[in-house]
Amino acid sequence: MKKILFASVMALSLLSCRESKTENAPIVENAVDNAKSSVSSSLESYRGENLIDQIYSEVIKNDKNLKALDDKVRKNIEETEKVLEVYDRILSMSESYYQQAGYKTKSITDSLMKKQVETEVKISADQYNLKTGNIKALIAQINKNNETLNNLYVAFKIRKTLLEIEKYQNAHPLKTDSLDNFIKKQNRLMEELKHIK
Repeated sequence: MKKILFASVMALSLLSCRESKTENAPIVENAVDNAKSSVSSSLESYRGENLIDQIYSEVIKNDKNLKALDDKVRKNIEETEKVLEVYDRILSMSESYYQQAGYKTKSITDSLMKKQVETEVKISADQYNLKTGNIKALIAQINKNNETLNNLYVAFKIRKTLLEIEKYQNAHPLKTDSLDNFIKKQNRLMEELKHIK
């Protein structure tokens, strides 16, 4: 008896899901539906890429000006990474050297020699910091500009996709009919279960 009731509940659930799918069919084409269909049917790959980025890609696909602007922003972000990579590598190599020299100096047991080496390392490090001070300031400015650019880019994409998600919502109105019908079916089944002895 329990198996029959369980099978009945499952059948009702499936029927209800089918009804709601047909009732909520898209009315107009929009970037959200296009973004969803351009991604493979795998749920993991759909979650792998940001939904806003997917919708934004659909929005700019047919707009040459937006596409050109997007290409400029992406190219700038890539160039920033390439430009800074060279400087970061050289600066971090020197900083690592001075840090390791400081550790190694501590292992010198002759106190006079230790003091001399510490002084020499400090003088060299101070001179290097003076030479690279302006470069570090410029790098900090580039990083600050890059952060501002990223913030503006994210805000721009969100603003461009807000209208599309609203179109999607209008194309997929959520009606209560199938939910109400399913609740009625559940209630009937619960009543039936209550009266079985």
